[in-house]
Amino acid sequence: MTKQTLSFQAEVAQLLHLVTHSLYSNKEIFLRELISNASDACDKLRFEAINDGGLYENDTELKVKVSFDKDAKTLTITDNGIGMSTQEAIDHLGTIAKSGTKDFVSKLSGDQKADSQLIGQFGVGFYSGFIVADKITVESRRAGMKADEGVRWISGGAGDFEVENITRAERGTSVILHLRDDSMDYASAWKVKGIINKYSDHISLPILMEKEEWKDGELINPSDENGGRQPGAMVKTGEWETVNKANAIWARAKKDITQEQYDEFYKQISHDFEAPLAHTHNRVEGSTEYTQLLYIPGKAPMDLYNREKSAGVKLYVKRVFIMDDAEALLPTYLRFVKGVVDSSDLPLNVSRELLQESRDVKAIREGCTKRVLGMLEDLAKNDKLPEATTTAEGVTDVVSEEGKAEAAANAGKYTKFYNEFGAVLKEGLGEDYANKDRIAKLLRFSSSISDAASVSFADYKARMKEGQEAIYYITADNAAAAKNSPQLEVFKKKGIEVLLMTDRVDEWALNYLQDFDGTPLQSVAKGAVDLGKLQDETEKKAAEEAAETFKPMLAKLKEALKDKAEDVRVTTRLVDSPACLVVQDHGMSTQLARMLKQAGQAAPDVKPVLEVNAEHPLVKKLDGSVHFNDLAHILFDQALLAEGGLPADPAAYVKRVNALLV
Repeated sequence: MTKQTLSFQAEVAQLLHLVTHSLYSNKEIFLRELISNASDACDKLRFEAINDGGLYENDTELKVKVSFDKDAKTLTITDNGIGMSTQEAIDHLGTIAKSGTKDFVSKLSGDQKADSQLIGQFGVGFYSGFIVADKITVESRRAGMKADEGVRWISGGAGDFEVENITRAERGTSVILHLRDDSMDYASAWKVKGIINKYSDHISLPILMEKEEWKDGELINPSDENGGRQPGAMVKTGEWETVNKANAIWARAKKDITQEQYDEFYKQISHDFEAPLAHTHNRVEGSTEYTQLLYIPGKAPMDLYNREKSAGVKLYVKRVFIMDDAEALLPTYLRFVKGVVDSSDLPLNVSRELLQESRDVKAIREGCTKRVLGMLEDLAKNDKLPEATTTAEGVTDVVSEEGKAEAAANAGKYTKFYNEFGAVLKEGLGEDYANKDRIAKLLRFSSSISDAASVSFADYKARMKEGQEAIYYITADNAAAAKNSPQLEVFKKKGIEVLLMTDRVDEWALNYLQDFDGTPLQSVAKGAVDLGKLQDETEKKAAEEAAETFKPMLAKLKEALKDKAEDVRVTTRLVDSPACLVVQDHGMSTQLARMLKQAGQAAPDVKPVLEVNAEHPLVKKLDGSVHFNDLAHILFDQALLAEGGLPADPAAYVKRVNALLV
């Protein structure tokens, strides 16, 4: 192929401008991204070579080399990994953000620190090189291809790139950054080594740099040794040295690893700029042997709610990289977890099918799940600062300064986690029966007496009124709709707390949780309201008398609304509203039916029960009204609006209301 010029995909010019001028507040991150890409290329070769040893081409020592040339103003990152064919270079380097450039751009907020986190998540880490370079040259040859089948890719970061065939004896890839004048400090050994030690020290491959040594300048005037010498300089010796530790962090003893090193490894594998909320590092021995290093992130990725997304746990077997989206190692509801699992028992040629069937993998999955839930339980336990306590002798317990600092560091972490990942965690109620009770204890909600989403089921139980026999909750599209729902009126009147559930997953998840610690959960929008011992005999008797007196009216309402309502009955749950909609105890709620239809899924036509407040003036006005039929339909449609739904025929509803207003 002769040299040809090709265009980037749509919007790339705009995106490159953002990458090079807006996103990175910390310029040196580019080197972490490029070294990480080089390491991934070596991991991919190692994996493919399990079935085809010839790909090594008699060079089995995988490594990454970093070099610079001050005179040429270049910084080069070279790996002897899998490499690229010409078509792969066009496909991979000519396309930014394979998950969607438009989606990437739509997520930008203008906050440089926040926006910079999108780089790795959208697969555009390579283009971070344009932060320091005005041109990037990539030379590559795929392992197993002929020497004359190499490729050279060149771009100035504008709207197009050049690609041509070259002869390249070595497999792998060289990324050559042509440095800008204001970025020449990256063409120095101390600067580059410092960045590697900071961000890439835990890469399990050796990262090599050419040794340098000091050379005195030559004497211009031998009789004047002090004043007649040319300036000295650092010169390259031609020898290469490893500048990172080059061993897997998870294989080292915990006592030898600092918190900063744990955090930097997390940032490397997650492309996150923030430190994680928590981590767990364990070697598990027994019938199944493996090492796990798992992290809880502090911020949700953009594709969190895509259940088909790649998992965040990398699988290694005896420190050989196998795959970076091993979804079999954790259940789907924990897909936000990042980390590494290194097994001593799995075969090197493990396949995705084998992962699904292996007993060893099932044991690893169970072990990892328990560890993650344990981390979350610890975060939840330490979410609030400890309150001062007094001993039996009347002496206040004294917390050490170290203890206070640790408590302050952990306070608020679980709240932060739950705000980001709480909705996904709830999926576990339906997916993980074995851990359902542990998950339930981790859930948090707002309530009719607390706006903050910090009320646990245990908190609610501790506040239950004497004689209260159920945990009451309501599901709605949003907090305002839940808090102002007519179904809550009698509970507010009696001071009974109701949990407000507003995540889309709540309605589905609560189907799998009938009780908490022996106390049943009861939706206030299902079945007839039964407050048990909280409703006195006088109230019960009044309700029964009202229902008896109202029987003729109920019959007329049932007839008028026979196409809309399954039943019409008098209720005691309403105080200020004329009517509300409920469903039978074990029926599908109208909200869940709406959600399923909006998602394009099949859902039955739910006929709700209309409950009316016999004491409300509007309901009393029905008796003998010439507009009975219109008023009946208005009552139903208003009740539907109050719970977040829409009338089946909005125009007819408006027409009826206007007629009555006139």
